Amino acid sequence: MKFTDLFTDDDAVSPVIGVILMVAITVILAAVIGTFVLGLGENTATAPQASFSFDYNSSLDGNLTITHESGDAISSSQLDVVAGIDLNNKSDMVDPTNVGKSVSWEILQGNSNDVKAGTSVTIRPNTTGSSLNNQTVRLVWTDESGSTSATLQKWSGPDA
Repeated sequence: MKFTDLFTDDDAVSPVIGVILMVAITVILAAVIGTFVLGLGENTATAPQASFSFDYNSSLDGNLTITHESGDAISSSQLDVVAGIDLNNKSDMVDPTNVGKSVSWEILQGNSNDVKAGTSVTIRPNTTGSSLNNQTVRLVWTDESGSTSATLQKWSGPDA
């Protein structure tokens, strides 16, 4: 091969390699566009980071005080207290239609204030003879759309 032939040779990449590159570019573009069209690139709600403490008093009808110690503030309507028995607040102020195994923090505290450090609520079994001794109580956060939920903290009774 002569040096002068290099400048006069007009052969390029073979047509097969060119077609492969064009197909690859088309597939990548279709994947990117498809991701946005189908909504796969949307942001998903992430659970708040918060720490709660539990103080169980078996002498007072099994009252359990749950206190937000630190972390993100949480909307009280998005935080549920869940157990295996029907729950009420310590002063029996929960409307009977709202009593259940899952009661929102908002209903238990009686207002819609955010749950932030220092906020607490006291729960107790709704019926006489029930006890939190053998129960597991979970704090469950649910995003605004209701499509995502996460257990933020869990407490197990002494006999659970």
